[in-house]
Amino acid sequence: MLIPDGYARLAELDGINPDSAQCFVAMWFDDSMNEAYKDGLEPAVRACGYDPVRVDGIEHNGKIDDRIIAEIKRSRFIVVDFTSKKDKPRGGVYYEAGFAHGLNIPVIFTCHKDIINHVHFDTRQFNHIVWATPEDLKVKLIDRISAVIGDGPNK
Repeated sequence: MLIPDGYARLAELDGINPDSAQCFVAMWFDDSMNEAYKDGLEPAVRACGYDPVRVDGIEHNGKIDDRIIAEIKRSRFIVVDFTSKKDKPRGGVYYEAGFAHGLNIPVIFTCHKDIINHVHFDTRQFNHIVWATPEDLKVKLIDRISAVIGDGPNK
């Protein structure tokens, strides 16, 4: 029989970071996505008590993939947004989603409504937050984080 310390150790070994205040955000770093991040993703994550982290906001001197891996490992959960150019989902975020899944770190999938029909078959089985505006994304993401992750340590 496991006692609370045993469950905590299992969670640690399983890759889940129950005490982390960090949420890694993987998305397209294009100017067209600035509003979605500033008015949607970032305030939603903060409203739920977590600190959003994007790799483009971290100073580093090494390979970007090493930085991504390190930040995902530090995170309680990650948000991956598949929005990109018209008729083309963001290919780079598949890497982050798959890596987090391999560590059993929860992944929240998001995508603009104009792109969702182009998301690859391998991830369509996951429940994506389909959004139309940054405000829509914010509301839906707050609901999802609250439902599946819970309040963070900063709330």
